[in-house]
Amino acid sequence: MGCSLRLPPVPSLAPPAWLADRFEVFERPSRLAERVAELLEQELSAAPARPLGLATGRTMEPVYDALVQRLLALSPQRLKALQVGWRSFNLDEYIGLGPTDSGSFALEMSRQLVRPLGLEPGCVRLPDGLAEDPSAEASRYAAAVRAAGGIGLQLLGLGSNGHVGFNEPPCGPEAPCRSVELSAATRSHNAVAFAGNPSRVPAGAITLGLEQILGAERILLVVSGSAKAGILARLLREPPGPSLPASWLQGHPGLHLIVDRAALGG
Repeated sequence: MGCSLRLPPVPSLAPPAWLADRFEVFERPSRLAERVAELLEQELSAAPARPLGLATGRTMEPVYDALVQRLLALSPQRLKALQVGWRSFNLDEYIGLGPTDSGSFALEMSRQLVRPLGLEPGCVRLPDGLAEDPSAEASRYAAAVRAAGGIGLQLLGLGSNGHVGFNEPPCGPEAPCRSVELSAATRSHNAVAFAGNPSRVPAGAITLGLEQILGAERILLVVSGSAKAGILARLLREPPGPSLPASWLQGHPGLHLIVDRAALGG
């Protein structure tokens, strides 16, 4: 188990009251990834009544690597039980990309979890980026999440402009699952998966809304790297508001924030 650390006695970095004791800091990103993987394994091993909510992106790559290592080390019987019982919904998918398209989140999940763990692809669900009517697909996807009882544990990263999922600012807490236009900042940040060319990043996506995210039983927000220090500082200091969509998480009683030292600017 990774060992969490106390924050240094610097008032500006002290966890705010709304986090209470639900805040862990790790010196190294590798230890952060191991801790998140541990929590995901615990959730899966408990045979949760509600499905996992999964995320993609660079922050999640080492997390899924660590999770695969942990799960493949289980006994064959326990691994089989997890394979059979796996249920998850991803946050989002690019409009215009399908499961075989480079840069799609469906292909990313196949590479990172489905194939290494021997999961049935239908157990790891994502919006259909190739749907003819993205708005109708968003409604269908929201209905599927609702029919599954909502999300149990929702895994989240923090976007550089404060988005969670693809809920770009400005965004209120009632935002539903929907098709959205991606900001220039988000397309630039995500260009690494598209040969570094922001113009190749799809202009739109289907995303679970804050309505579904805040409806999760528990939320695990993971923030890593010095590039996220500025937006994390805003999240820790600013009151909830539409200019920082992640700030709506502050009112969630099941929020757990896990960060590395670099994300705190240290």
